[in-house]
Amino acid sequence: MEENDITELDDSLDDIEPVNSSSGLYEHFRVTVDKGQTPVRIDKYLFERIVNASRNRIQTAADNGYVMANGKPVKSSYKVKPLDVLTVMMDRPRYENDIIPEDIPLDIVYEDDDLMVVNKPAGLVVHPGCGNYHGTLVNAIAWHLRNVPTYDPNDPQVGLVHRIDKDTSGLLVIAKTPDAKTHLGMQFYNKTTKREYNALVWGIIDEDEGTIEGNIGRNPKDRMQMAVMSDPTQGKHAVTHYQVLERLGYVTLVKCVLETGRTHQIRVHMKHIGHVLFNDERYGGHEILKGTHFSKYKQFVNNCFAICPRQALHAKTLGFVHPRTGKELFFTSELPEDMTHLLEKWRAYISNREES
Repeated sequence: MEENDITELDDSLDDIEPVNSSSGLYEHFRVTVDKGQTPVRIDKYLFERIVNASRNRIQTAADNGYVMANGKPVKSSYKVKPLDVLTVMMDRPRYENDIIPEDIPLDIVYEDDDLMVVNKPAGLVVHPGCGNYHGTLVNAIAWHLRNVPTYDPNDPQVGLVHRIDKDTSGLLVIAKTPDAKTHLGMQFYNKTTKREYNALVWGIIDEDEGTIEGNIGRNPKDRMQMAVMSDPTQGKHAVTHYQVLERLGYVTLVKCVLETGRTHQIRVHMKHIGHVLFNDERYGGHEILKGTHFSKYKQFVNNCFAICPRQALHAKTLGFVHPRTGKELFFTSELPEDMTHLLEKWRAYISNREES
């Protein structure tokens, strides 16, 4: 699960970069300190006044120059004084947080009064966020459930229970009621759900199966990436089990079973053991990492990239206990067309190579 949110600030507060000046910044929050206020750290003061903002996120914003007192950036240790004007700035304008229903097609695998399971196509953003405020899966769900009086897409007590990346395809469960979201959320937290992914990775994995363990956190060298932390006290605990399904010369098709659900977990863990996902641009999989130097092979791989123009990762199965009936539900989604054609192309390549 990769969750969110600050109500007064947009949720990209986790991904801010340091700023050199206040030019080009936009005000997202402002408060004037009371006359009788006793000295207190600014991170503590703002934490008590900004709804749903964690103190750690406020500290990060302050340390990167986004929290100001009387127009000047201050660190999180700054002690507020009476009549200080405190502002939280961002490098983008505020946006309307309300989720607007949009008529976007949905592939609904299952639906009842408590929940729905959808098969998300690659390329569809799951939740509105920085740069993607419309055209998301959440907007599509809001449209589909627009005539259900008890479903409010802006209520955090209903809706998405977990997420997958924009360019990952596959199954997601959505809760229609607060009780359903609570029960399903606890299943994810307690690791009792069943989640299996299929991934095509670079290189031949020798072992038939294995387990990858390693805390995952933001890569200090590239904030757009996550990474396995060398310091065991950093990042979040993450466990991925994998099993080889098919070896295809220079790539391997694997089944990955998630024990935890961290941001980019499979992508990061597979890279950590030397097997980057095929065509995963963010983690270097869009380069030819294995194979020959012949121009014919390079053309073949580039054709494969064109067939599947995203990381080759699909959330294939999802299992959980129904929050109301107690019945165990299990869903399977076949590989999408781009990954199917990709595998067919690799099989044909290996077959032709063996025959020649």
